[in-house]
Amino acid sequence: MMRPFLELIDFEEAKKIIMEKTEPMEKREKIDILSAIGRVISEDVISDINIPGFARAAVDGYAVIAEDTYGANQREPRELKVIGKIFAGDTSKIRINRGECIQIATGGAIPDGADAVVMVEHTSLDDDTVRIMKPVYPGENVSSEDEDIAKGGVVLREGDVLNPAKIGVLAALGINSIDVYALPKVAVIPTGDELVPIGGKLEYGKIYDINSYTLASLLQGSADVHINEIIEDSEDKIKECIKSLKDMDYIIFSGGSSVGERDILIDIIEEEGEVFFHGIALKPGKPTIFGKIRNTLIFGMPGYPTSCLTNAYTLLLPSVKKKARMPYIEKKKEVILAEKIVSTIGRHQIYTVEVEDGKAYPVFKESGAITSMSEASGYIEIPANVEYLPAGSKILVKYF
Repeated sequence: MMRPFLELIDFEEAKKIIMEKTEPMEKREKIDILSAIGRVISEDVISDINIPGFARAAVDGYAVIAEDTYGANQREPRELKVIGKIFAGDTSKIRINRGECIQIATGGAIPDGADAVVMVEHTSLDDDTVRIMKPVYPGENVSSEDEDIAKGGVVLREGDVLNPAKIGVLAALGINSIDVYALPKVAVIPTGDELVPIGGKLEYGKIYDINSYTLASLLQGSADVHINEIIEDSEDKIKECIKSLKDMDYIIFSGGSSVGERDILIDIIEEEGEVFFHGIALKPGKPTIFGKIRNTLIFGMPGYPTSCLTNAYTLLLPSVKKKARMPYIEKKKEVILAEKIVSTIGRHQIYTVEVEDGKAYPVFKESGAITSMSEASGYIEIPANVEYLPAGSKILVKYF
């Protein structure tokens, strides 16, 4: 027989419970830096060398003894003898004495005896003699050996998210692998006898599996996602599936979370673990389950594609980000509502919109229409006590 939802939990309370039950990853792994973009460092990185490791020219010009340039100007330049050239990467060591200089390229190692570099723009070269027309002080246009990174310094900290610049720091230190927090392991389980795998024969009354691909795509980069084969709505099959995935951090079922005769996931979670809530005062997305079996968090998502994906954006993704120790950043912007929206009293509503020229246009169709999401720029949230939003209202759009 069909069982009604005994109690619908408030949307904000559902979010709170999910985040309270989500514990950040402790497991760590070492990975190649080329695979590390977006990953979270699991321990401080301390430099064991100075970078660049030698004093180098910050500009093209001439390495000089600064005192030899004092008093130089356009009318009375100081003349120095050029005794050589240094380019970036040169390993030859030339020493200069008073009255001498060396032509040097940006990045070249400062020769022994020199303590400054005169910019080429302030010089004039005649054979092996250069005229200096502007004085420099000691250290001018010279980068010290620890200008970028000092030996013994903390250059990256535990919890930092690796971006291209931070990976560049690792490369500068000669580090080609880095310790990071492991990604949470997520299994996406499509359920329902109406589902057909992509590539299968689509018979009357059947639909292709959509939710596995939207969920897996949403979580890419934040989790190690595995899509399971479609399983039938049977107690034995679902129990067997959960047992085989005991090492997962999350098991996400799509379908099987409502109150129909064949929706049995709630019974299995109650028997094997703990149900934190079943049913949210939310549209779309009311038939949502959240629970735990042993160390695995269980989400029972609605089967309809729009309900499933909106709940994944608002409830699942923040949890997975927290689990992965990654920042969860919402892009928001206030715009003008172009058309009136009629809401549902008593349920918090997630309503998809398309934003064009600073105006939001409703695109929500119904929970089963994936185009309610594909045609949307983002969504707005309409509180449970709001009956409608008039055209011209200022609304906050949360972008996908």
